[in-house]
This record gives sequence, structure tokens and C-alpha cells, in this order.
Amino acid sequence: MTVPKFIAIKQHIFQHIETGVWPENERVPSENELAELFNVSRMTARRALQELTDENVLFRTKGSGTFVASFKAQSSLLEIKNIADEINERGHRYHAKQIKLQAQPLPDSLSPLFGLKAASNIYYSEILHFENNKPIQLEQRFVNAVLVPDYLTQDFSLITPHEYLSKVAPLTEATHEIEAIIASSQINQLLTINDQQPCLQVKRRTWSTQGVVSFAILTSPGDKYRLGGHLTF
Repeated sequence: MTVPKFIAIKQHIFQHIETGVWPENERVPSENELAELFNVSRMTARRALQELTDENVLFRTKGSGTFVASFKAQSSLLEIKNIADEINERGHRYHAKQIKLQAQPLPDSLSPLFGLKAASNIYYSEILHFENNKPIQLEQRFVNAVLVPDYLTQDFSLITPHEYLSKVAPLTEATHEIEAIIASSQINQLLTINDQQPCLQVKRRTWSTQGVVSFAILTSPGDKYRLGGHLTF
């Protein structure tokens, strides 16, 4: 499948940053230079630069140009993206390992989040996401069994929970809780980090038109991941 031109430009920029050709604060080619290099319109080049700026990979200074920001894996705070798509857009390899997929009683602590009685039947999945064969995120997700009855029949090494839930229970609302933590030894082992390394943890609750669909806990090594976003008023 042919990669869209703006994605090819983004991958080109990622490659130059990761290989050290363009270090932090290095000026990257302008829209005109990229348009000429890739034989595309200036609008296509602008889209690539703007998306990377929105994702905090690049930053722009008026009158000076576009420059390399500090580089870690990016995840938008303002929109919910599929992690597989994020990794593929960087030109990297994505795969996932399905660790757990089971039905279980809803924990008392999560009962208020779902508006269900404690011990109600709930589905639970635990997926480890990899970028270039290195674990980048552990996803622990509780799913409303009534709203998503076929959740346990999926193979989440082939499709992400986010991608599947977006199809069967389209997102209408979400909340985020973000904090830096020291994770448990079990999580550290899965992420292949030491017990004292800080992690970034996002707790995300999502709704569809029918109610609360899922509650996810997303944990990533703090030195490999960060959240970013861009607002225009």
C-alpha cells in the first residue's frame, strides 16, 4: 500500500531526528524545501510539519523556522489516538502481546466509575504494546460486558482494544487522569525497566451514547513517552 506523501515526509523527519542527523533545536527544512524534495504541494509539506508540531516533535518560532524539540514517543492529550497508528506513523514497527483476557467481578473501587453494582460481571484485558520490539506501554482495561458483549472473542495481538471499541461502541466522551508514578515490580518487569524508574500513567474513562464503555490504565516508561497537545483559540 502506498504511503501518503505527508506521512512519508513525517517519517523522513523522524528518521533524521532518531539517527542524530538533526539534534534537538536543529532547524528542519522549510515547507518549500520539503515540497521540492518530495515533489509535492506546499500544502502537503505544511500538513506534515504542522502535525509534527502539534505532536510536540517539532516547534516553530515565528520568523526563524521550524526546529527539533526534545524527542520521545508522543501521545496527544487532546485526542485519543490508536497507539498502533502512532507508532506506524513514526515509521516504526508495532506489535502487541495479549497477556490477559478474561471475565471477572467488577472491583468495588471501580463500581462508581461504571455506575454498576460491585461484583457485576466485567471484562478485563491486559495488553503489552511494543515499538521496534521494545515494550512502550502496558494497557490494563476494564470493559462494560453489557455494552461490548463480544470483547472476549477478540485477538488483541491483531487489533488494539481502542481500534475495536471505536468500531463497536464509538467514543462520545472521555476523561483523563495523568500522573508520574513508581510502578509495581510486576509492571516494571513487563516494561523491562528497573524498580526505581518513573513511569507516566494515564487513567482514561470512555463513554459511548449508551454509557461508560471502559476504564483503562496506560503505563509507560517515563523516559520513552510523553503527552503533548496543541490548542488553537
